[in-house]
Amino acid sequence: MTKINQRTYTDESATETEVDEEQTEESELTCPECGGRLESDSEHGETVCADCGLVVEADEIDRGPEWRAFESSERDQKSRVGAPTTTMMHDKGLSTNIGWQDKDAYGNSLSNRQRQKMQRLRTWNERFRTRNSKERNLKQALGEIDRMASALGLPKNVRETASVIYRRALEDDLLPGRSIEGVATASLYAAARQAGTPRSLDEIEQVSRIDRMELTRTYRYVVRELGLEVQPADPESYVPRFASDLELSDEAEHRARQLLRNAKQSGIHSGKSPVGLAAAAVYAAALLTNEKVTQAEVSDVANISEVTIRNRYKELLQADETNTPAGTASAEAAD
Repeated sequence: MTKINQRTYTDESATETEVDEEQTEESELTCPECGGRLESDSEHGETVCADCGLVVEADEIDRGPEWRAFESSERDQKSRVGAPTTTMMHDKGLSTNIGWQDKDAYGNSLSNRQRQKMQRLRTWNERFRTRNSKERNLKQALGEIDRMASALGLPKNVRETASVIYRRALEDDLLPGRSIEGVATASLYAAARQAGTPRSLDEIEQVSRIDRMELTRTYRYVVRELGLEVQPADPESYVPRFASDLELSDEAEHRARQLLRNAKQSGIHSGKSPVGLAAAAVYAAALLTNEKVTQAEVSDVANISEVTIRNRYKELLQADETNTPAGTASAEAAD
């Protein structure tokens, strides 16, 4: 009998404790005077009631910076946090670098002896950043990807995607028997196509240190082994870049897209180079909108022969004439 009473008392005390905790939490969220809603005033470091204005808590800890900034550039300059991690560096940007400015923290120039000492420290710092051959491989490859992406004018998201693809290839041991430059170039080519900003094989070959045959062979191998989903290149994805390089109007760019859509409906795009179709569409659209562009200029921008442009140009106009009744007069005027 005594045990039952003790257990009952214990259960009742536990229930009372839970109720007290809930009441304490509710009292912390509401005003003790009027029961109104509490708000935090970060400017004065106080917690006040929104209804009666009672200051519930004062001298709160301000976890923000002690400086003020009125512009985004000023805020970035005063910020003392490091850069975010990135896959474009072999150590993801977590290591420490020694600056190349031969000045101390106060901006004063270092003496010759201090300069020599700092130079030795920089050399050893670069050596210690790569602990093994795998990191040295990754460092060289990511530098190659960044160099080629800069030469091709590819955005940052493409570089990051290419870095991730190369890291996966390195982890899956796909590099034995293949060059670092070959896998790096194939990763960049695949990343550009995935991001919808493709570059032709001729453009990639110009900035790469490998030939076209090795590039295509390595690209197929990397895509197959990693299971990458790379859609076939769309000719329309080349049109904005070609139109921008040739300084064409928005009307001409829109007309070039329309020509390519009519070509898809007719099925003449199958088995043909998307770069050649895009270049021919841009040239035909420029003529249809009365903008002066020569075949030689389009050939230089797209890196396609003038013969290819002439052949595809005629096919595009025929497809446009078939699918668009109003295109007959435009095609005759362009001829």
